[in-house]
Amino acid sequence: MVRLGQNFLVDTNLLDAIVRDAKLEPDDVVLEVGAGEGPLTERLAGVAAHVHAIELDRRLEPALAEVAALPGVVLRWGDALKLDLATLDPAPTRVVSNLPYSIATPLILRTIDELPSVERWTVMVQREIAERLRSNPNRREYGIPSVLVQIACETRTLRPVSRSVFRPQPRVDSTVIELRRAAPAADEATRDLVRAAFAHRRKKLTTSLAEARPDILGRARQAMRELGIRLEARPEEVRPGEYVELAHAMQWRASGERENRREML
Repeated sequence: MVRLGQNFLVDTNLLDAIVRDAKLEPDDVVLEVGAGEGPLTERLAGVAAHVHAIELDRRLEPALAEVAALPGVVLRWGDALKLDLATLDPAPTRVVSNLPYSIATPLILRTIDELPSVERWTVMVQREIAERLRSNPNRREYGIPSVLVQIACETRTLRPVSRSVFRPQPRVDSTVIELRRAAPAADEATRDLVRAAFAHRRKKLTTSLAEARPDILGRARQAMRELGIRLEARPEEVRPGEYVELAHAMQWRASGERENRREML
């Protein structure tokens, strides 16, 4: 049975491969979101110093009881998008998960932003999400997640995943991807500017920004000229690093509204 949208990974060879892909060190602290019935948690506990396992579905408590008792494993019940990740102690250095499809993108963005201690992500996601996170400019998949992930991380595809390795089988294909932190997460001002830019992705970037802040059109044009960004450019034509430079050059100020990651993506 699918519990809260979960599809349980049951192929032992793939579980072992994910752990190998993660290249964990004995002192690593792993964050796993969506522990499910615990087969990946058990393998992670065998190679890492500590595993923070998060699961939402309390009906899985009997299945997870034995795994939760393993040395170094701390099981937390709740919504990973609502838990205070900064309170995880010790702080995670890696994220290794078969991520629930419904929260994969906001969860990845949240861990990039709120867990600067994390150096690498080895996660299974829906194939379309993987394509979105790795997309280059000028492609249909390129958008807010592409920009915010690539500002902070280098991304690559590790392996495609057959639907047959899940119980029950999902209706979508999956992919294991790796993210390696290469820079700090986008600051609040940059995130706000990127959201404003892609609110009207079919329009010119200057138009989108002006619709968010009517008083900044002149400043936007001047900054784009200085940075060598075409004034006719649409949001999907601008590279992640250019958004960082643009936010700083324009002295863009975040709106101060609390970010709702579920709705944003």
